[in-house]
Amino acid sequence: MQKNWYIIYTKAKREKKVASLFTKKKIENFIPLNSKQIISGRKRKMVQLPLFESYLFANIQEHEINKIKMIDGVVSLAYWKQKPAIIRKEEIEVIREFTIDHQNITLEKTRVNVNDVAKVIDGSRYSIEGNILTVKNTTVKVNLPSIGFALVAKVETENPLLTEMPFINKDLLLQ
Repeated sequence: MQKNWYIIYTKAKREKKVASLFTKKKIENFIPLNSKQIISGRKRKMVQLPLFESYLFANIQEHEINKIKMIDGVVSLAYWKQKPAIIRKEEIEVIREFTIDHQNITLEKTRVNVNDVAKVIDGSRYSIEGNILTVKNTTVKVNLPSIGFALVAKVETENPLLTEMPFINKDLLLQ
């Protein structure tokens, strides 16, 4: 049977604990972590917080869903049209790379249909297998249609198009 990426809903602040339990049970999982800078008095500290609060992703077969629900800290799976929501592998990879390359990421809710295909709108956009990466001024944005969110981050450079973004196929850059 084929494995798919599912969104797992956890109890509040239990994402890392549930991921640890999944790893012990040899269940492939992924928690996108957002590096944020916290300023406390004169000290600056970098912390890693889950990007999607109370959610993580698990790569499992459909018959394993009931086993997943039994793990301590798991509340349920995210559903779309009465079925567990499946996230495309390409979107998981985009999230992985985006969280590695950027800090202080914010989420924006989008009104993108799951079956939408990305279209190039102007020269400042890239097309990534159904996702749109927009680079404007110093902001980078990636739409994730199957989740209904966009990842947004500030780029610390004067020319964001020259910033190294390894998750983008450079051949897709439009002049």
